[in-house]
Amino acid sequence: MKTVLITGGAGFIGSHLCEFLLGKGFKVIAMDNLATGDIKNIGHLRGSRNFSYIHHDVSKHIAINEKLDFVLHFASPASPVDYQKIPIQTLKAGSLGTHNTLGLALAKKAKYVLASTSEVYGDPLVNPQPESYWGNVNPIGVRGCYDESKRFAEALTMAYHRIHKLDTKIVRIFNTFGPRMRKDDGRVVPNFITQALKNKPITVYGDGKQTRSFCYVSDLIDGIYKLMLSNLNEPVNLGNPDEHTILEFAEIVKERTKSKSKIAFKQLPVDDPHVRCPDISKARKELKWQPKVEIEEGLSKTIEWFKKN
Repeated sequence: MKTVLITGGAGFIGSHLCEFLLGKGFKVIAMDNLATGDIKNIGHLRGSRNFSYIHHDVSKHIAINEKLDFVLHFASPASPVDYQKIPIQTLKAGSLGTHNTLGLALAKKAKYVLASTSEVYGDPLVNPQPESYWGNVNPIGVRGCYDESKRFAEALTMAYHRIHKLDTKIVRIFNTFGPRMRKDDGRVVPNFITQALKNKPITVYGDGKQTRSFCYVSDLIDGIYKLMLSNLNEPVNLGNPDEHTILEFAEIVKERTKSKSKIAFKQLPVDDPHVRCPDISKARKELKWQPKVEIEEGLSKTIEWFKKN
């Protein structure tokens, strides 16, 4: 039985990864300090004899006294509301956390997967964004704590691969949604759904013409799994290339929730990207991966989860 450590294991994506890999026959160790994660996300897994949870901050030394086959570093605040509230912890998760988890993987001779982000592209000047694009990032802006922590994490991961011959993978995650998102995390999907369900104004920033692409969480997890088992070492985009304006997305949410909400326009936040869409040619070719869940189907499942929770 292969053993995997997942940092950020009580988070939105981390908890889905825990569940998926348990189902694939892995022994799973979830690690989280619950800064933005929620223990309820993994509550249903804690009865499994192949699952364990460690409450720990990855920016501090990590000691695991058993063999590890994979280390998946997914610990970091990931929404602008969160990382602008705790920017120093965000920078530490991306720098010290990445250093600690890489060191652990090296000591255990484990394969390593870094959760990076489309934010490494900043406010991109090319659309869609291929992995070869270097980005357009403001390093000292309010989003810099997240963007630069992930850019540093990628650089450190590649250094460990080149110098120590560690088998590393880097996944650049584009906008993902699904059950277990926090309703107050400030991102588009939970914002719009919670506002629509309460028939409150749906807040659209700027003129709403900025674009995003939305990938359902089960598709993302499938892509991460394929990358985990691949021989790829350089970054791979995972996301849905089906691009929507924010205004279009607000209307889709309104329709799906049968909401009476009006659209309320607010000032665009500083450094908010105008376009965000993945070029997934590499994932299609190398991993034989592409998203399968249509946005309407994914939204229906997510809305149901929000209604129940």
